Amino acid sequence: MARLHWYRLLIAFAAVMALVAPIRPAIAGAAPLDTAISTVEPAVVQIDTTIDYQHAVGAGTGIVLNPNGEVLTNFHVVQGADVMTGHNVGTGQSFPMDLLGYDRTHDIALVQLRGASGLPVAPLGNSDTVSVGDLAVAIGNANPGGPPTREAGTITQLNRTIEAKDSLTGSSDELNGLIEVAANVRAGDSGGPLVNEAGQVIGVTTAATVNYRFAPGGKGLAIPINQALAIADQIRSRVPSDTVHIGPPTLLGVGVAAGDQDPDAPGVVIREALRGGPADQAGLVDGDILTSINGQRLNSATELTRILDRYYPGDVVDLTWIDRTGQQRTGKATLVAGP
Repeated sequence: MARLHWYRLLIAFAAVMALVAPIRPAIAGAAPLDTAISTVEPAVVQIDTTIDYQHAVGAGTGIVLNPNGEVLTNFHVVQGADVMTGHNVGTGQSFPMDLLGYDRTHDIALVQLRGASGLPVAPLGNSDTVSVGDLAVAIGNANPGGPPTREAGTITQLNRTIEAKDSLTGSSDELNGLIEVAANVRAGDSGGPLVNEAGQVIGVTTAATVNYRFAPGGKGLAIPINQALAIADQIRSRVPSDTVHIGPPTLLGVGVAAGDQDPDAPGVVIREALRGGPADQAGLVDGDILTSINGQRLNSATELTRILDRYYPGDVVDLTWIDRTGQQRTGKATLVAGP
């Protein structure tokens, strides 16, 4: 599968964090958890994505929440994907997928398997009752095209806080309240269920990937299921907020390069204003420095993506930028839907 290179540009609506999972042995030993695995595994969805702009493919995992195909996963599993396909382990069926909404800062997304019905649903537990020392297993898709992977271990820490960083742009988000498990969680397991001995989902695995890395790394980590379900309920209710975005991301149409900008300088350097995109039509060109959107100052790629998440296709925003001659310029952009 294609790997993403540091010099490739990133469309501004998404710091693309595609799961490019290496081929490795499919199943780790999990004998004490066999019954738990057989209870939850039919409700697992193996997710394949294609990102046209990056010429990449990815693999991740999801959890079926209802028979009609609502699936919980990590946002970075589906972020930036032009094509998403979900394969349900229980029925063997494959479906195209639609993004219903997401919370970038908590790395949660809710997607819909188009046309699905009668799917097995995952039994959900209570993450507030998890204790250090409990046995758990992460079910995932670290061997795309093969059977689900099973990574077993014990809970080693609760309420972990980590920084999840995108190596392409330098943007990052702090994830809080995570469950740490001593298991060999790998790329492709992201978005899958962390399951307890009772066969209940207690977390959503958030794995390090090729372009989405933890600092520090080395442990399996999961978002508590109670936190993830609260976000899913908000998306399902179509109630946006500063962190929850309903529907697909909003596209400004600029490419931002990583690692070549003074972190103390205002704004973000535009490496590519996509031809015909909103920024291009507003007058931005390659090499300009975008400094604000609707008066909100930009200091990083992270801030750019967070600001765009608060807007929706059809919104008109005021842009301020510094052109390559050093002159400040302004223009208006009508935002569009991204993939």
